Amino acid sequence: MAYITFQPSDHFNTKIYTGTGSTNNITGIGFQPDLNWTNKRTSGNNHAMVDVVRGVTKTIYPDEAYVEGTQSGGLTAFGTDGYTIGTSGDYNDSGVNYVSWNWRAANAQGSSNTDGSINTTYTSANTTAGFSISTYTGTGSNATVGHGLGVVPKMVIIKCLDQTHWWFTYHVGIGDNSHVTLNTSTAKSGNSAAYWNSTTPTASVFSIGTDTGVNQSGQDYVAYSFAPIKGYSKFGSYKGNGNADGAFIYTGFKPAFVMTKKVSASDSWIMLDNRRDAAPNPHKLALFADNNNAESGDYLTDFNANGFKIRSATGSLNTSAGDYIYMAFAEEPLVSSNDVPATAK
Repeated sequence: MAYITFQPSDHFNTKIYTGTGSTNNITGIGFQPDLNWTNKRTSGNNHAMVDVVRGVTKTIYPDEAYVEGTQSGGLTAFGTDGYTIGTSGDYNDSGVNYVSWNWRAANAQGSSNTDGSINTTYTSANTTAGFSISTYTGTGSNATVGHGLGVVPKMVIIKCLDQTHWWFTYHVGIGDNSHVTLNTSTAKSGNSAAYWNSTTPTASVFSIGTDTGVNQSGQDYVAYSFAPIKGYSKFGSYKGNGNADGAFIYTGFKPAFVMTKKVSASDSWIMLDNRRDAAPNPHKLALFADNNNAESGDYLTDFNANGFKIRSATGSLNTSAGDYIYMAFAEEPLVSSNDVPATAK
């Protein structure tokens, strides 16, 4: 695993804001975001996602199987400290509270990656922070696709842009024999050959099978690849115990963002962050990657200096003997590149 050599907030940040109903510059991100994921907090609305590779105004919806759409009033520009939004209700209804989660890739659309049997159309890779965005065109045959990270990704999310397919997701916590879907609450499912060609990603490529959700001939796809960086990001699994003294998950940093998914049964993806819950522990305000429900405050979780602790018996976080996966990004690292403890709140 690579080690952190930067401030976490230079590569991931959460932003909360109130819509104005007119063109608005959202600043204070701290860097130029390359992937923006936005959702309303106080009323049900589809999640919306825009990235630098597909281009501004090109929106896909993490909670739906919809094809890519163009929103002229959506996210219209990325800037050095944030982004500009128009009047679309996905981003900017007057008086409505929103949250956006922002990741930094290479601050550019990138170029074709030729490491795999399919050359990507574009790959924008941030090797420092372990995150890349790739677009490619399917062939219908078992294939590999270059991610550009130089280390093994532990989570890969793929969405077909041209047809209504689910968001098929590889995660190290369930391996290449299973998959989950970001836009549904469905438990993990097998048939690994169809999705990942029964093959774990490598330091240069991830593998895809022949399912139309990841590799239909002539169809275009986007893939988001995440690799762990010690002190900044981690991807793993934990076991629930069904009581308020739940599992402690060591990450090596104080989390700024945690997303979990129960994979042993059907349940929602839970999204927690340190901006909507700015008060001391526990953090509890969840949004749900797979649906457009409004924010809910029943998901008690402590963000500690070296990990997160489940404080709720809700099944979405902590069923007895339930299996869960997670992704987490740092507010403060516990260790630096030479393993010297860093300041953590």
